[in-house]
Amino acid sequence: MSEKKNVPKLRFPEFTEPWEQRKLGDMGSTFNGLSGKTKDDFGHGEAKFITYMNVFSNPIADLTMTESIEIDKKQKSVKAGDVFFTTSSETPDEVGMSSVMPEDADNIYLNSFCFGYRPTEKFDLNYLAYVLRADSFRKEMTFLAQGISRYNISKNKVMEVCIPVPTIEEQTKVGRYFRNLDHLITLHQRKLDHVKDLKKSMLQKMFPKNGQLYPEVRFPEFTDAWEQRKLKNILVSLQNNTLSRADLSNETGVAKDVHYGDVLIKFGEVLDISKEKLPMITDEKVLTKYKTSFLQNGDVVVADTAEDTTVGKCSEIAELNDEVVISGLHTIPYRPVEKFATGYLGYYLNSDSYHNQLIPLMQGIKVTSISKSAMQDTNIIYPNSKEEQAKIGKYFITLDNLITLHQRKLGAINLTNAIVLFDNGYNPALACELIILKGVLTYAKHHYQKQHVILRLL
Repeated sequence: MSEKKNVPKLRFPEFTEPWEQRKLGDMGSTFNGLSGKTKDDFGHGEAKFITYMNVFSNPIADLTMTESIEIDKKQKSVKAGDVFFTTSSETPDEVGMSSVMPEDADNIYLNSFCFGYRPTEKFDLNYLAYVLRADSFRKEMTFLAQGISRYNISKNKVMEVCIPVPTIEEQTKVGRYFRNLDHLITLHQRKLDHVKDLKKSMLQKMFPKNGQLYPEVRFPEFTDAWEQRKLKNILVSLQNNTLSRADLSNETGVAKDVHYGDVLIKFGEVLDISKEKLPMITDEKVLTKYKTSFLQNGDVVVADTAEDTTVGKCSEIAELNDEVVISGLHTIPYRPVEKFATGYLGYYLNSDSYHNQLIPLMQGIKVTSISKSAMQDTNIIYPNSKEEQAKIGKYFITLDNLITLHQRKLGAINLTNAIVLFDNGYNPALACELIILKGVLTYAKHHYQKQHVILRLL
């Protein structure tokens, strides 16, 4: 193989030497996991073992994810630098997932559904962990997977696979780079989970429980009791079309369609028409038929059918300008009799305070649905103050912006993880990906700080 093909696409500038391509079997040997054990042997004892899911999920084994077993000197103990491979899975692209033992520890074994690999040559542990998760290596594992309903891999075949081997100094820099990316992913995933938990909690606390007129958590400047009225006195229903997904276009059309599947899965409590890509209605006759039901800002689209109790999930229409938007299949579009502040109805109608009223009204077994007539006598609770409505809507919109922000951060970081430093050749497009990443993270840093200032105002 030529030197040109033995260099990575992206590289730290101080390194110029070509990388070696070497077989795993020439640099170490395999060993088996636990053997001769029964179900009763697990769950107790002074020893630990690395679980299958630990190997599957972590490039570097998580020693907090071990489980108990009795000490057994006949079993092979693992040590720092050992590599673990899963031997089977239900899909070929999940076979041969690897994990590296990060440190020495007494009496730790490997589960019986994996095999171990012990290098005889020096590797940077982080480098080894990530090179065995690179696309090039994963493709080899998928190719070697054998089976029909369950796929298996031969450890002898795995030992025939080559990996790139740079100098230990370059391994260290590459390994540290990917380890830092994983730390960033963990950090932002925790932040994302925190904001999601906060939103879930506030949806429960910032709207009164059914039958009550005061929320548990409230902006301090508001003290009046909230209003409670029947839905039929607050919202009027519009017409929805009955076009299936197959009748719609993803490219062009005469109007946009709010499909129930998108309301259930894709859209949030507030649907920003200017940002979301909606499927298109192509039949011009639909415009005439539903002319009086074109959606407006502040309208609410309710999904009336689902496979579970998410029936009733809804999206409030916002940022609609000149577009024609029509509520679609299996939806109930509502228009407020009186104007509500942006976001209030969207978040309130998706809160437990309201949605729990719908659960007893749902019908069906495999497919669950709710009717307009059933919803008519449900209670809607709201503050009379438009200012309070606006602050509630803005607060939850801010939380959703933070959620989106952290999701973008994770996407950007995962983008760099997808840049394969271990493959051969050069691709100029990768430089553009890094520039995009830098821009996203810079924006995210400043926007995140701004959003947290807003949240602290509550």
